[in-house]
Amino acid sequence: MSHQTRLRSAEWFARNDEMGLRHRAVLGTIGYDMDRITGRPIIGICNPASDFNQCEIGFRDLLPAIKRGVSEAGGIPLEFPSMTLGADLLKPADMLYRNLVAMEVEETMRGYPVDGVVLLCNCDKTTPAQLMAAASADIPAIQFSAGPKAVSYFRGQPISSGTDLWKFWDEYRIGVMDEQEWRQFEACIACSWGACNEVGTTSTMTALSEALGMMLPGSSSIPAQDSRRLVAAGAVGRRIVKMVHEDLRPSAILTQAAFENAIRVCAALGGSTNAIIHLVAIAGRRRIHLPLALFDQLFAATPLLADLKPSGRYLLEHFYLAGGLPALLKQLAPLLHLDCLTVSGQTVEQNIAAARCYEPRVIHPLDNPLDSGGSLAALTGNLIPAGAIIKVSAATPALLSHTGPALVFDSYEEMLQRIDDDELEVTAERVLILRNAGPCGVPGMPEWGQIPLPRKLLRQGVRDMVRLSDARMSGTSYGTVILHAAPEAAVGGPLAVVRSGDPIRLDVAGRRLDVLITEEEMQTRLAQWSPQPRQHLRGYPRLYLDHVLQAHEGCDFDFLRPDSDEALRFVLPQVGRS
Repeated sequence: MSHQTRLRSAEWFARNDEMGLRHRAVLGTIGYDMDRITGRPIIGICNPASDFNQCEIGFRDLLPAIKRGVSEAGGIPLEFPSMTLGADLLKPADMLYRNLVAMEVEETMRGYPVDGVVLLCNCDKTTPAQLMAAASADIPAIQFSAGPKAVSYFRGQPISSGTDLWKFWDEYRIGVMDEQEWRQFEACIACSWGACNEVGTTSTMTALSEALGMMLPGSSSIPAQDSRRLVAAGAVGRRIVKMVHEDLRPSAILTQAAFENAIRVCAALGGSTNAIIHLVAIAGRRRIHLPLALFDQLFAATPLLADLKPSGRYLLEHFYLAGGLPALLKQLAPLLHLDCLTVSGQTVEQNIAAARCYEPRVIHPLDNPLDSGGSLAALTGNLIPAGAIIKVSAATPALLSHTGPALVFDSYEEMLQRIDDDELEVTAERVLILRNAGPCGVPGMPEWGQIPLPRKLLRQGVRDMVRLSDARMSGTSYGTVILHAAPEAAVGGPLAVVRSGDPIRLDVAGRRLDVLITEEEMQTRLAQWSPQPRQHLRGYPRLYLDHVLQAHEGCDFDFLRPDSDEALRFVLPQVGRS
């Protein structure tokens, strides 16, 4: 920023009328000398920490270091809250409220005298919500996470906080694990605060924030309890002040090339399928279109390099000690746009110049990948005309080409009532289908897509089946699971009219998923379909149902995606009397 450029906050504070006096007096009430605030940038710190969200409790310890860094660099740190999106406790789904938080953060930045913002994130939907807000507001912004939780041990082995839950849950359901062991396991996965310690949605999205250029290099995977995260917190505070003076905005960072880098990183990590929805939503705020075909093209051409759960063996702490995201980017360098600018003020190439991989068993070199490509795949077909996603790296190879009769559940409640019934007519060849669980179906598109295997089949030794839904699944999950079927059943997509017994054909190599009925039969069924009455007639859920887009469009609200360059402009409020 040149010396002639006026700080945004000057509209509030650098004025000689009665409103200027009132505005400055507000800072006086919290201890700032009004003679010393002129010309100092106001740095908003968005803090979602809450007792409801164990992922982000760590910010209570990190916040003083961030504020200290802001003050050291000459800024004025002012903290503000946002709704906490605790994935474990928030029902029916934290995804329902992602757009609400994106709006809340954007409007806080718009309405207050904020010159730059530090966005504190660490739970699944907090990271994309804040990036959506930053993309829309386009004032200097930097993101910082609270890190993954510590590694815990159960039965003498390191365990993940999510992926191993599904494994042991199946053991508990069929009596292999008794009540006492189940409680011991519960104590283990609650070993510390922080995010899931495998490549779940949180760790995927914080890695992708760094890959996009919105986090300082190397900061996304530092463990929650590691003192190096405190050091990084101070650096974040100092850097955001410099970004304000440089006028470095998200619009210079969140480019088409940066999103392509992030897609490749997601593939190389074996990242969460949820990332696809979030990247589409963030990019849409900058009028950047990311079709599923682009994801599939980049996924297929990007090898899987990180041997991390749920696709591999290791956890985030091992990844960080192996060199973290800079080391992964260094391995991927020949496939990346290295000239992309980042919040460090340098390009990706400059950021990774000194990066090294210290453990090639965790981060494989490009010439010795875990898999040559296609850790994720985008599918189309007459059952999913707008597309669906499968995480190939977490699926059973033998099921990637499969034909079997459908077993349809019309709701999550019905599925729970029937799935453990020993009289359920099901074999391992069946394709389990859950519908009416998409963006509008619940609403909020919960993580219900990893349909539990029927208990009678678990007892027979079956550990995977082809499963399909219009829901999402946890990034910590695994199995041959097809997700984000679009259009969803609740709005009349073909999934709404498939029947139990219909033959379903999955062909991942051909990128197809089809129900083997005639087009005439499909159209007849669709003509007879009618939507269910809405359950939500008021409040935010009503707004959500009226305006949410489908999964392949990022599940953003239609009115929040700019339809012109003029609509990208972030309008300064009139700073007069309130």
